[in-house]
Amino acid sequence: MPEGTAPGTDVDTVDEDTATVGAGLDALDTPTAADTRGRTRRILGQVLPPVVALVAVIAIWQVLWAAAFWPEYQLPAPADVGAQIWDRVLNGEIFGFLWISVHRAVIGFLVAVVAAIPLGLLIANFSLVRRAIGPIVSGLQSLPSVAWVPAAVLWFGLTDASIYFVVLLGAVPSIANGLVSGMDQIPPILPRVGKVLGAGRLASARHILLPAALPGFLGGLKQGWAFSWRSLMAAELIATSPQLGVGLGQFLHNGMSLSDMSMVMAAITLILFVGIGIELLVFRPLERSVLRARGLTGAY
Repeated sequence: MPEGTAPGTDVDTVDEDTATVGAGLDALDTPTAADTRGRTRRILGQVLPPVVALVAVIAIWQVLWAAAFWPEYQLPAPADVGAQIWDRVLNGEIFGFLWISVHRAVIGFLVAVVAAIPLGLLIANFSLVRRAIGPIVSGLQSLPSVAWVPAAVLWFGLTDASIYFVVLLGAVPSIANGLVSGMDQIPPILPRVGKVLGAGRLASARHILLPAALPGFLGGLKQGWAFSWRSLMAAELIATSPQLGVGLGQFLHNGMSLSDMSMVMAAITLILFVGIGIELLVFRPLERSVLRARGLTGAY
């Protein structure tokens, strides 16, 4: 009789029960057909709606072009815009456009995050600082970034510094205000508990305030990225120079200078796709994981 088996217990029955339990545990670990179908439905539910919407937009665009409500130089055919993009894919220009613009936007956004976090912490934790510079930060957020381009060009010339300056002024206020908004929603008991446990200001900010404010802060980060991208496009559209390279904004400016509407629409399409791609590939998964970790699934 195996060790630990009660007297009078049939050994074959015990082994059979053990095998049944093991099979049941293995079945729990094995994906079922229903799980696979459910995962497929979730993926299709995320992919199909934007694809259908894109097809609908292109179809409406094609109908309007075929109806000739506007002349060709004002509303080109979708095929002409697609040809503009495809020609630049074939000659490799599109990769240069994307690299110049996207890496500028990413660098400017990351620097803006580093600058905005301490600013947001100061505004959120010190009432005097909030009263002094809080309205200024909110005013800078509402100021169109394009207004800074002439000043940046006069201060820094037609250089990358002027572009990064515009990107920073466009992104920092949004990120800082997003952090302040997230911290304002933190339950007051959390910083009190940290204080009781001996956490100083830096430790409290790092281990309590920032993690607790993360869901609201993500909204500020998304808005900060949007402002970074918009500010960059405004700067590249106005501050054009050979030493700055040809980004998407410069590509859009070239289409306007040549009065080539298909080139203009191709540039707008690329700018839009980059914005959508960053949202879907970076911020959407990050936001979903943070909300799921807190049991806040929301619309996801």
